[in-house]
Amino acid sequence: MATSKNSNSIEKIASMANKHLTRKLTGSPEELYAAASHLIKHGGKRLRPYMVIKSCQILGGKTSDAMDAAASVEIVHNFTLVHDDIMDNDEMRHGVMTVHKKFGTPVAILAGDVLFSKAYKILASSSSRNTTKNIPEMVNRLATACVDVCEGQMLDIKMAESKKIPTQKEYITMVKKKTAALFGVSCALGAICANSKPADVTRLSGFGNNLGIAFQITDDLIGVTGDTSITKKPVGNDIREGKKSLPILMSLEAAKGTKHHKIISGAFGNPRVSKRDLSKAVDSIRVLGIEEKTRKIAHAYAKKANVMLSSYPKTRAKDDLLDLLGFVVKRSG
Repeated sequence: MATSKNSNSIEKIASMANKHLTRKLTGSPEELYAAASHLIKHGGKRLRPYMVIKSCQILGGKTSDAMDAAASVEIVHNFTLVHDDIMDNDEMRHGVMTVHKKFGTPVAILAGDVLFSKAYKILASSSSRNTTKNIPEMVNRLATACVDVCEGQMLDIKMAESKKIPTQKEYITMVKKKTAALFGVSCALGAICANSKPADVTRLSGFGNNLGIAFQITDDLIGVTGDTSITKKPVGNDIREGKKSLPILMSLEAAKGTKHHKIISGAFGNPRVSKRDLSKAVDSIRVLGIEEKTRKIAHAYAKKANVMLSSYPKTRAKDDLLDLLGFVVKRSG
């Protein structure tokens, strides 16, 4: 993370969240819950629970007030991972086999379903200090975010299937739903757990939404030009897979009328492209200045997120959220 102090804070909350999640994800048949908790046990920074808790703290709430909400959002996130891996037929995540590869597709679908159901059960039965009276609003907000995620996933599928290269506006619309919705609701739930005013919920939600967009833009850039020693993926992996991410669509547009267009388009969506030609495509993207242009857009959303917190006094929680924002747009893997 941006600072060792911030890193310690994230690790501490991640440890607390893991213990809470472990307690909540138990039951019978054992195989179902082993599948449901498989990815949770094998990785993840717990950024969403961190955002829930820090958004609660910035408004004067306590960590204990927000633990159930934090667990609910993380469980929903893992539900999306399980189903995403089935749709993409991915074999590995967090360095381990995906749920459907380890337990079989029928069990993986059930594991995703039980995760989705458990998230709402945990939230609806929360009895912490400020949540009881706010449960209907919290459930509604999480449900709305889940609808957004599904709609965003469908937009992503349609973009992938289409021969048309999407516009930047279309890409941002998809990202707002597929990725940013869960970041936004994480901060909103944290604010609600602090029993805050509607204006505070709106501001914190706006912070999370803008951070989520910046996160996905940066993540997509890493998929093209990221540090392979960190990502553990071949350089230019997303180019070969034909992923219609912001840096790639910007590259194809910027390369028109230049020698770079043939190089990039020849590698784009070509599973048999050689390492040499793929490396040339990445070099062309760098020459076109796409990395700088992409990071500039991510920083613009980070700036919008920063503004959402400007009215709050300096506190440890505020510093931690701003440190997280800085880390998101600067990372290379």
